[in-house]
Order: sequence, then structure tokens, then C-alpha cells
Amino acid sequence: MSSFFTTPASQRKRKRGEAPSAASKKRNVTSAAAASRPTRRDEREESISGSETSDDEPANTFSEEHEDSATSEDENETAAEKRLRLAERYLDNIRNEVEEEVGFDAADIDRDLIAERLIHDVAETKGKIYRTISEDLDFGAASSIFGKSNLQHAVTGCAVRLPHAWTVSKDLIVEKWEIIDPQTYNNTGSDRPTNIALRRKPKRLFWRKGNKNKKGDRNYLGHTGEIISIAVSDSGKYLATGDKHARLIIWDADTLTPRKLFTRHRDAVTSLSFRRGTEQLFSGGADRAVIVWSAPESAYIETLVGHQDTVIGIAGGLEANQETCVSVGARDRSARLWRVVEENQLVFHGGGTARQKGLDKLRKGRFGAKVDEDDAIKTGPGKGDVDGKDDAPIAYAEGSMDCVALLDASLFVTASDNGALSLWSTNRKKPLFTVPLTHGRDLPTPPDEMSADVDAATTGRPGPRLARYVTALATVPFADLILTASWDGWIRAWRVGSDKRTLEAVGKVGRIPLDGNDNDANGIEPTDDDPILIRGIVNGLSVQERGDRGKEGLCIVAAVGKEPRLSRSMTVKTARNGIYILEVPKKVLADGAQEGIVRDGDQ
Repeated sequence: MSSFFTTPASQRKRKRGEAPSAASKKRNVTSAAAASRPTRRDEREESISGSETSDDEPANTFSEEHEDSATSEDENETAAEKRLRLAERYLDNIRNEVEEEVGFDAADIDRDLIAERLIHDVAETKGKIYRTISEDLDFGAASSIFGKSNLQHAVTGCAVRLPHAWTVSKDLIVEKWEIIDPQTYNNTGSDRPTNIALRRKPKRLFWRKGNKNKKGDRNYLGHTGEIISIAVSDSGKYLATGDKHARLIIWDADTLTPRKLFTRHRDAVTSLSFRRGTEQLFSGGADRAVIVWSAPESAYIETLVGHQDTVIGIAGGLEANQETCVSVGARDRSARLWRVVEENQLVFHGGGTARQKGLDKLRKGRFGAKVDEDDAIKTGPGKGDVDGKDDAPIAYAEGSMDCVALLDASLFVTASDNGALSLWSTNRKKPLFTVPLTHGRDLPTPPDEMSADVDAATTGRPGPRLARYVTALATVPFADLILTASWDGWIRAWRVGSDKRTLEAVGKVGRIPLDGNDNDANGIEPTDDDPILIRGIVNGLSVQERGDRGKEGLCIVAAVGKEPRLSRSMTVKTARNGIYILEVPKKVLADGAQEGIVRDGDQ
């Protein structure tokens, strides 16, 4: 069957806003259909790109509004003078931005601030990890607040652009929330109001509900099936949601007004992601297709095929000048890096046979594993389990690759149904490093619940301990931090090693409240036998830094439900449907000052 990658180029039609120039094709510039209004950062990047061009290859570094003045200046200046002028304009833009953020006069701005901003801009342009924020955040001191949705069915996903968050659920409902800044309710100044209690819980502003009876009506701008995917653009202007009836809707994020309905997918829309810094949208579905859209123009662009199973997770590219995304295909156990403009893809193979997983060696006792108090596997010689018995070590084979997130332009992470977290490089087909059983294992199945085992009732032998698969995954762009979640009651933090080839555990996010206050966690007094923070299955994770480059900490939003996002295979009876807001503060030094969140990294 012909596809985008097999059809001759003469027969393919690419829907673009306007035809790109030869220079744009040569430099792999983003298409006009995915372009958005230029920001101050875009103007600075234009200035840099123009200053790097050679004398024989002048670049169009000005927008239309500056074209006339630029033309007159270019007529009488040399290439060196032009580069100097563009560099001066770039520094002026940075100086103005720093002045607005810091609040100093231009004459009092510290040169180190400008130099630091220059370093960051260059590192981000190269698309490499350049921030080590995991060492500066106090994950154990993170506060947790629960927002109840009052919905019957599970919340299946969330997206955040501070100060707002959006959630979707199996009740066909899209909700918008307001998240309160911790500096507001933690304010101890004299100007704090004393006659009212400052609200800490997220406030549900408004919501929109679909209609399941409108399934065949293509004129109905709403959802007709369980909403299972959500994404919001970096600008906070566009919201995208997808349901099980193959409906993809672009919303106005401010008012939750539907703008456009797409029905090009032939099955459930299981994953959505906007490319960083743009309004270009990538969607993945149960029809095994990845489709590229333009949210501002409400237009279809491309269809990418190659996966052999449901595209269950997708992550839009981080580079502003590269139309790329990474997707995972569930039981085909592969991740694919799509380069839209070049019309090619890179395939990364996961899974493997039992022999490749080392199961034979485990059975023969050649090497084993120890389980620590959190039931996380530690590699090393010996046998053992938390119950003190010498159980034979078990290797959990990867059956489905479910989650994916980008770290930078060349590194990404995936998570699977066997609880493994893998670090990948675009230069290798196999993972660089894999952490097994990131969220431990469930308790053994009681014999009376093993209806398929005819010997369970007579022998009384409990069932196997199954791995908790990773249900949600999130990263901070160009930083070393990774967050994972399951149904063990905790969000766990991981970091990329200094060699960019390993993963290290940082710890759990949050602390269990001791007073049982409903403002913290879920209002249930924890016990020694049930030391968990989050009651339910985390079906979605979204993270955003507070302040400029995270100088005020980290905000984590978790969508929690009683059931998994894509099935009803299990139910947590004590769970409540809603969202958890976790505010991770910066570490405090001995003198009371906070550690800087940005450190020198590999440039």
C-alpha cells in the first residue's frame, strides 16, 4: 500500500501556507503553515542567524515591517558593518528583556546577566542539554494540593500553561483550572489580606461537555466519545483534544470555544503534542498513523505512516527550526523519529526475546537482583525479595512501549509496560541505559482471585508479582530532569548522568501530610501500612518551571483517575478523580539563600 514515504515525489501534495524559498529548504526552516507570530526570542535568533551568514550568502533577517529601513541601510554598508549592526540589535533586545525581568535600569544591568543569557541562547540553539536543575530542586519538600473534578469517570490527561491547566476525562468533559502561585498564599508581608483566607486549591473556571448521541454528526463541534488525549501550545492560545471516536478538536484555550473539528483519523486519537515554540500539532492514533496539523490555520499538513500498532505516545520536537517529532507504537515496541521536511524516519527498536533479555541466565542463577525497600530492582549478585524469601529473580520482558518524552534534540526517554525507563540517543538503535521496575511490583494475586489457575484453590500458592507499568512521563526541555508516574502512589524523579549516557534516581516527589488537612494531598490520614501520597492512577503528567528558567521552582500537574486512560482493566476504589498540583521549591542554603537553578553545562 502506498504511503507518504513510498509515493513518488511528483505525486505527493504538501499543504503549506506558502511555498518555502530555496534558502528555507536548504536550511530546513519551519514551514509557513506552522509558523506563529515572532517573539522577542525569535527576533534575537534572527539577528544571530543573519550575523553568521557569509558575504556571498546574505540572509533575510528582517520582517516586512523593517524591510524598507533595512534595505536603505544595506546599500551603503559592508558585510562586517552589517554583522556588527545585527549583533548590536541582538544585545539591545537582550538588554531590554533583562531590564523588564530584573527591574533594573539599563545602566545598572549586570553584565553577567547578559552574558548568561547569551550562553543559554547559544546552547538552546544547538539543541543540547545545558541545565542541571535536578540538583537544585528539593523534591522531598514539595507541597501537594488536590483539586476534585466531581466526575464519575477517570480523568485521562492534563496540560499546563501557568497560571492555567486543562484536563479531559472519560465523561466527555474538558475542564479549565486556575492554579494559584505559591508566593500568593505563602505571602507573609504586611500587604497580605487578613479578613479572608487565601485559596490554595486549584479553581475550576469552566468546562465543556460533549454529547455521545452525536457520534455520526460531523457538523457537531464537540466530542462524542471518551476523551483520551490533550495538548496545549506553548503560547497557551490553542488547545487540542482527541477522543475514542477519532475526533480531534482544536479549541480556543482561553474560552474553551471549539475552532475546528478534524475526522481524518480512522480510529481513536490516542496522543497529541505541539512542537515547542510553535502551533504545529502532531497527533497519533489507533489507526497507526501520525498526522501533522497547523492549529492557527486549522489545516491538515502531512500523514506519516510506519508504526505497526497504536501510536500511543508522541512528543513534538524542541528545535524551532526543525519539524520533528518522536512517537512510540505500543506493542510494535519501537520508537520513531520523524523528520517531516526531509521526509524520512529513524526507527529505534525496543523489546526483544527472552534470550536477549537474559532470562535464561536468570533462571540458571548466574546473576540475580536484589529488591530494596521501595521494591525497585538493584543490579548485582545474589537473590532476595522484600518478604525475606529466596524467590528466583524474574526478568520482565517489554511487551508495549507506552510513553515518550524529549530531553533535547538528540536524547529522548521512553517508558514501557514492564516498568522500564530507557534513555535513547538518535545516534544508536538500542537504548543507552535502562532502569528496570521504576515503580516496583504489585503484591501477589490472592489465590481466590486467580480464576484461570485450577491449582490455586488447592495449593494456595499466590499468583505472580506483576510490574507496575509507567502510566505517565514528563521532562523539562533541555534539562536533565525526568518525571515518571504509575499507581504506586508517588511521582518519581530521575536525572540524566553527567556523561549523558546513564539515568540516576533522584527520589520521590512530595511528602505525606501529617495533619490530614484536605489542602494537602487528599485529606486522608496516612498510615505506616499505606504510605502513599497520590491515591489513584496517574494518567497524565505536565510540568512547567516557575519564574525565568525555573528560578522560583517547578510546578507539576498530575491527572489522576480510578481507571487507566485507555481501558478499564483495573480500578482503584479509594481513588478520586481530579488533579494533583505539586509545587517543588528550590533548595535553601545554610545562609537562607536559594540555590541557582542554572549551572554551567556542556555547551
